[in-house]
Amino acid sequence: MYVLRSCMAAATTILLGIVAAAPVAAQFIQPSPAFDTTKPPKKPVRNDTPAPAPPEMKPVTAETAPPAPPETPRMVQAAEAAPTAAGAAPGLKKRAPYPPPKENCRNTESFGHWLDRFKKDAIASGISPRVVNSVLAGAQIDNKVLARDRRQGFFAQSFLSFQAKLATNNRVVSGRKKIQQRKEAFDRAQRQYGVPASVITGFWALESDFGAGMGKFPILPALITLAYDCRRQEMFQEELKAALQIIERGDMRPNEMIGSWAGEIGQTQFLPTRYLDHAIDYDGDGRINLFRDDVDVIGSTANYMHHLGWRPNEPWLEEVVITGELPWEKADLAIKLPRSQWRKWGIKYRNGSPVPNDNMPASLLLPMGRNGPAFLAYPNFDIYTEWNNSLTYATTAAYLATRIDGAPLMSQGRGYIPELSHEQTKDLQRMLAQRGYDVGKIDGIVGEKTRAAVKEMQLKYGQPADSYPTPDLVSAMHRGR
Repeated sequence: MYVLRSCMAAATTILLGIVAAAPVAAQFIQPSPAFDTTKPPKKPVRNDTPAPAPPEMKPVTAETAPPAPPETPRMVQAAEAAPTAAGAAPGLKKRAPYPPPKENCRNTESFGHWLDRFKKDAIASGISPRVVNSVLAGAQIDNKVLARDRRQGFFAQSFLSFQAKLATNNRVVSGRKKIQQRKEAFDRAQRQYGVPASVITGFWALESDFGAGMGKFPILPALITLAYDCRRQEMFQEELKAALQIIERGDMRPNEMIGSWAGEIGQTQFLPTRYLDHAIDYDGDGRINLFRDDVDVIGSTANYMHHLGWRPNEPWLEEVVITGELPWEKADLAIKLPRSQWRKWGIKYRNGSPVPNDNMPASLLLPMGRNGPAFLAYPNFDIYTEWNNSLTYATTAAYLATRIDGAPLMSQGRGYIPELSHEQTKDLQRMLAQRGYDVGKIDGIVGEKTRAAVKEMQLKYGQPADSYPTPDLVSAMHRGR
């Protein structure tokens, strides 16, 4: 039985020579945007000596961007003393959630008028006029960013297809190797924040392949574009303000801010607000560097997950086996039951042993329905869905961490798994919307809202209510019109 542990055993030496997995480019995986967050950022602490004026920002394009950001000296406080319990870091309040994206909206305000208004708002929030005016001089819209934001189809894949591409054996090997290389930093992060090395490396691998794929987009033009666009304007206006604060604080210069098309920074892809709140100088060298400093990446990632509420010494995801029929409507992340109840319903581990007969709360997660892979998801799994609200991404990241921790390859399920095509899924979403369900954007991606609506329709038509959409459900809904 591979029960997830808080202390990882030393990884065995892995035969090298395996070709590294190709980096997942930032245009494919966009973890953080929109999933945790914000009230207006706090006014930065100023030094007695004024910082030098940042260079005037000229329009930056992907072609003119420097290949990689150099290290930028920045004197910062050492990491704070170890917290005594899981939860938000002392003195740092959790930011309020952003509103949901406005799908199919249209921009009605001119860019120039919006930019003037934003500058006034940024200055009123405490950012110096010198920084605002210098950095935003010559600002332009990047239509490539708009196109990518409106067309994010990577998450439309099924979980089995998605994880097969991302939770690769090469990443398992690379994660274990990274843990060996940075054992001291990982051990310190686990003692201080309670977050296991395998969890950090799971995210690290998916977000940038340990720095190989951080993105080549100039961050500021991307943030400016998304802050102007109506779809997620409130969110990205706050992120753009946070980027200006980072520059005013002296951490980075505008031309050093290179990352993803969604404005994310560094090897675990922090949005600017996340960087301001949680990036730390974990190696004590006087600077924060999430681009090139492994120790800062480890400490900052653990600090952020601790703030989200990571529970030390508890599992996050365990693969299990379903041995018979059960009330499928209970297979829902919103429903947490004691492990003793899942045991009564015949849930076992892969090696045949029953799950513990205790009161630890867990949800039954069936990403491909009752015939596909099955997992018990624990309260720590909620941190994964806060990091990225795509269930497919979150489950893949959590599963990859268990593999790095020693779990075997997952089972492909216990029988035939019917799948809808992209167009069939959109057809299903349209029918659900016509029946009054809020499924968000009609995009062919089965998210939380679509799964909840599917479950209700399965109950209505007397089908196993495992929240997984099937051709049988689509047919029943067409007949029921």
